[in-house]
Amino acid sequence: MTARLLGIIAACVVGVAFLCVAGIAGIGGAASWCALLPAVPGSTSRYDADQLHNASIIVDVGVRRGIPIRAAVIAVATAIQESNLRNLGDLGPDNDHDSLGLFQQRPSQGWGTPEQIMNPEYASGRFYDALLAVAGWQTLPLTRAAQAVQRSAYPDAYAKHEPDATAVVAAVSGLTAGDIASGRAQDCADVAGWMKPVHGPIVSPFGMRDGALHAGVDIAAAKGTPIHAAASGIVITVRCNAHLATGGSYSCDVDGDPVAVRGCGWYVELQHADQAVTRYCHMVSRPVVDVGQRVAVGQVIGLVGSSGHSSGPHLHLEAHLGAPATNDNAVDPVPFFQARLVDLTKS
Repeated sequence: MTARLLGIIAACVVGVAFLCVAGIAGIGGAASWCALLPAVPGSTSRYDADQLHNASIIVDVGVRRGIPIRAAVIAVATAIQESNLRNLGDLGPDNDHDSLGLFQQRPSQGWGTPEQIMNPEYASGRFYDALLAVAGWQTLPLTRAAQAVQRSAYPDAYAKHEPDATAVVAAVSGLTAGDIASGRAQDCADVAGWMKPVHGPIVSPFGMRDGALHAGVDIAAAKGTPIHAAASGIVITVRCNAHLATGGSYSCDVDGDPVAVRGCGWYVELQHADQAVTRYCHMVSRPVVDVGQRVAVGQVIGLVGSSGHSSGPHLHLEAHLGAPATNDNAVDPVPFFQARLVDLTKS
């Protein structure tokens, strides 16, 4: 688990409440969630190995899916309230209806079969699915975000678990004080604002190339590297765009070529709250999102590849001032992201 994904939660572990990046424009102009983290540090002392193991599953599912780490804190706090981080089976007369598992999800309410809900990985994934469907969840107080998912009879019960959830998530992730110091400010901006979709150096800039516009920047990254949504938005395009220079068809499911093949390969376009569009090209396989889907900043939308007009694995990233995305409304992503407090040149 990387420090970048996990940095935001960690300040409370060392007992320091800090003010994150203030006034960052969030989705729909909302203020950033990043105000003060809990002033009272949480503790892991009352949780045994089994509870911490369950917490590690919850965190790992979120990180593998590329969901901002704020979601893991919400999920763990919810599981503390609902089950005390125990994977509870049927408790007989003590059961709340047919509630089961870490999140006390109910088969009768469509969360899954009893067998599925008792699988912590499945249950965690279903919780994250429901959380990501909550509009503006990143900017909500933890107890409101959790309540929007759980619809509990005790809607304010989750808030008191935020300090412990923060400490538990940090403990199972192996964060260090150095991770906290280096990552917290940028990660705070990432949660409610914008982020760099992949880490790596820019190897080809925006501008004219051989008489044609290279309408984005190329960021070097290994094949299979997760590509994260640069900001929350709606998927407006999922497409394979690859063909031979001679006009023949070509697959997006194999590596392309910088001479013989044209097109963006597998790509995604997201439209954001300010109507800007970001485009992500050359994915290794069909993206993991669909047109019309709402995605959160940091959510994985696909994997780095080399499909289409490409000489090797990288992310070709474009920024456009509106839809449809064309060369006429393409802008240099470096200053575009800089205006949103993200430095694409920092690998």
